[in-house]
Amino acid sequence: MSEATTPRVAVVTGAARGIGAATALRLAADGYAVAVLDLDAEACAGTVAAIEEQGGRALAVAVDVSDGDSVTAAVAAVVEQLGAPVVLVNNAGITRDNLLFKMNENEWDSVLDVHLRGAFLMSRACQQHMVEARFGRIVNLSSTAALGNRGQANYSAAKAGMQGLTKTLAIELGQFGVTANAVAPGFIVTEMTAKTAERVGMSFEDFQAAAAAKTPVRRVGRPEDIAQAVSFFAREEAGFVTGQVLYVAGGPRG
Repeated sequence: MSEATTPRVAVVTGAARGIGAATALRLAADGYAVAVLDLDAEACAGTVAAIEEQGGRALAVAVDVSDGDSVTAAVAAVVEQLGAPVVLVNNAGITRDNLLFKMNENEWDSVLDVHLRGAFLMSRACQQHMVEARFGRIVNLSSTAALGNRGQANYSAAKAGMQGLTKTLAIELGQFGVTANAVAPGFIVTEMTAKTAERVGMSFEDFQAAAAAKTPVRRVGRPEDIAQAVSFFAREEAGFVTGQVLYVAGGPRG
């Protein structure tokens, strides 16, 4: 995008840290004005500052992606202050790990609400602007956990659901110039995986080493690895790629 044109607008949920923050930074580097969404707008200050330091434009917006009214208000704020979004990255997520027989209904519901309901609400709110523009890119964050993972029945179900949602969005929205794809990370160094290490009683360093040893490329992933994949799907040149799930996991999955 040239400096003379108004930058297109991208929305990234769960962008205060980790994969979301890295993705927001990458999309800003690609020339997008980026709406940095998270539960707490103040927590987004670091991501916004990093984008602005690189000469980009960013806006922090508070949102509870599992709440319809909150999503409506957040997207309206983005439209008013940045412009209509044409890229949406549904990254917001939480974990509430437990074995099935110990998992309570709140642990199940909260994970499905943030990941799957959140992606549905955000996609529904943003797609109208994409359809009007006859251009749009929706990228959903799935996970290798979609294939099953001990202690994560809720998370695995949510991430598998993200893949089904992605494929359906691709079918419904393709005629309007809108693509929908999913990125499924493997082991990525984030606060979330650090909490998983704590849950299983390992130091994070040992946890990473064990994961790397089982990965063909012999390393763990970084948030930037996922951001690169999202960047590809968000490109105008990727308009013939839709309904796909890309495992970014250092080896074959799926």
